[in-house]
Amino acid sequence: MGKRLIVIGGGAAGIFCAVNAARRAPGLNVLVLEKTGKLLSKVKVSGGGRCNVTHACFDIGEMAKRYPRGGHFVRKAFHRWFTTDTIEWFRERGVMLKAEEDGRMFPVSDDSQTIIDCLMKEVNGYGVEIRMHAEVVEVATGEGGFRLGLKDGRMLEADYVVVACGGYPKPEMFEWIRKLGHSVEQPVPSLFTFNMPGDPITRLMGVSVPEAQVKIVGTKLLEKGPLLITHWGMSGPVVLRLSAWGARDLSAGGYKFQIRVNWIPEYTEHSARERMQEMRYERAGQMVGGKNPFGLPQRLWEYILSVAGIGEGVRWADLPSKEQNKLVSLLCAGDFAVAGKTTFKEEFVTAGGVRLSEVDPSSFQSRKAPGLFFAGETLDVDGITGGFNFQHAWTSGWVAADTVVGLVSQ
Repeated sequence: MGKRLIVIGGGAAGIFCAVNAARRAPGLNVLVLEKTGKLLSKVKVSGGGRCNVTHACFDIGEMAKRYPRGGHFVRKAFHRWFTTDTIEWFRERGVMLKAEEDGRMFPVSDDSQTIIDCLMKEVNGYGVEIRMHAEVVEVATGEGGFRLGLKDGRMLEADYVVVACGGYPKPEMFEWIRKLGHSVEQPVPSLFTFNMPGDPITRLMGVSVPEAQVKIVGTKLLEKGPLLITHWGMSGPVVLRLSAWGARDLSAGGYKFQIRVNWIPEYTEHSARERMQEMRYERAGQMVGGKNPFGLPQRLWEYILSVAGIGEGVRWADLPSKEQNKLVSLLCAGDFAVAGKTTFKEEFVTAGGVRLSEVDPSSFQSRKAPGLFFAGETLDVDGITGGFNFQHAWTSGWVAADTVVGLVSQ
């Protein structure tokens, strides 16, 4: 009777683990248990349906800095399987990846189905068994292996178990993992947009700025990047990154905080004021509300002028210094009150999970129960937006599979 590996979870980490283990240990019986009716659901919706597979960063130290939680842990793991390995793995199977200007990598097809089809071809080619609507509620260590209890009352046995069931939003959902002797860091949401109920700036929904600087007032959290004004408040990569770095603190504060936005981060208040002095001479007779000198979207410029109390007919030469100072302040240090959050599309990520000190980063094996592994978001690892969470999924899935293959061949 051959050995059996059961993978709990049919997401990116679980499926990647299963296919790599089945391919490299032909005698191993590999079974994936997925509690829903869908496989690879996050792969499908990621990157607006294009699948942001990884990030074009080829320096392990730099890559590790993109993880608000688990940076030190993934740094060790990346020595086993890194972005270069992910790109090559898909290339060998006929899926070419391309990098965009911001470093995000997508399949050349711009279609997440390409990634799903590639993985499912491996599932079918190496005889990985999949069971849907199979929710695990208990895992117990037994004689030289594990017994898994499913919600429908069935019991299964395995020699090795990989837990890759994603991030649970509620602490009580981790209970069956705690019973295995593991500690769990409190789960909190990451990658969310900032709600600004009633703020008039939401009337500009759809306006985006390619580079803004946003600071969470009262903290050291500061990011630069594209910002999008939405019906609810503010979004875009700069906001999502801040939400990831601030996940724990923002949760503790009930998602009520102040942000300070510099819409023109290449300017300070001092240099912006100097630029306006130049405008008084260069465009003396022109209207302030005409073409703005900072390259901002016109709707945003007109909105900021109205808040500063500068009327439509004011010329640069006649701009009163009081209003000019107000304008400078709004451009370089505009304050906004945030009250609440909204999950960003389908790219929800949970900070928190199985405590990293209890898992070996070079094998992803539990330090508490030999033969038990963790992969993907179940661990207290999460990256900012841009392909980092998927890279952790591929790395952890592959390393766990590699370790199981090594144990099988002993």
